Amino acid sequence: MRKNIVAGNWKMNLDLNQGIQLFNEIQELLKVELSGEQEVIVCAPSIHLSSLAKSLEGSSKLSIGAQNCHQADSGAYTGEISASMIASSGAEYVIIGHSERRLYFSESNELLAQKLDVVLKNGLFPIFCIGETLEQRNGGTYFDVIKEQISEASFHLDGANYSKLILAYEPVWAIGTGLTASPEQAQEIHLFIRTLLAEKYGQTLADNTTILYGGSCNPKNAAELFAQADIDGGLIGGASLKARDFVDIIKALN
Repeated sequence: MRKNIVAGNWKMNLDLNQGIQLFNEIQELLKVELSGEQEVIVCAPSIHLSSLAKSLEGSSKLSIGAQNCHQADSGAYTGEISASMIASSGAEYVIIGHSERRLYFSESNELLAQKLDVVLKNGLFPIFCIGETLEQRNGGTYFDVIKEQISEASFHLDGANYSKLILAYEPVWAIGTGLTASPEQAQEIHLFIRTLLAEKYGQTLADNTTILYGGSCNPKNAAELFAQADIDGGLIGGASLKARDFVDIIKALN
């Protein structure tokens, strides 16, 4: 059975003290207000990971994730962070293939396939992102784009490893723009992704794969998005930087 998950992506925000303060605020609110089966992941900059993991107060529903990792196990890659380093920090998840990594760092599907492999090899769980640009959406090629991103980067995995992935659909045109895919638009893509998984790995794996929506999700629109049959939660950007907003989004996932 697939999990209901809300993951926060802090991106390149918050110094160490600010991050610890926000994380503690989130923990306190969750202790009082979280009553459902939702799981929560905070994906923070690498300098935060160890401190946040140590400050976890034994909550089985709250976990730590990184925002990226290098595809090599180790080596002369100044400034990079490896999957084994992330695992040693106490983090359990890693975002792979975020649209900003694809855009600003030219990460290809081939490279992302290597990153998925190294993340899984180190016992971590990938949050694998896919999504189309506004040009691709308006041009009507978005189904082809989604299929290519998924198949080229992840379909080399066997079913046992694929079952460890969380997928996140993030329409690039709705990230940080104030635009949001309508619930119907988001559901259409989530169902399409699940259909691709069923064709490749079978219906059982498809039905058990968590697929998150990421794209200007906020406390006002979260419940309507999460009510869609194939949307299992959210990958939250800006709203995850405010404890009250983030927890309200989590609470919308009932």
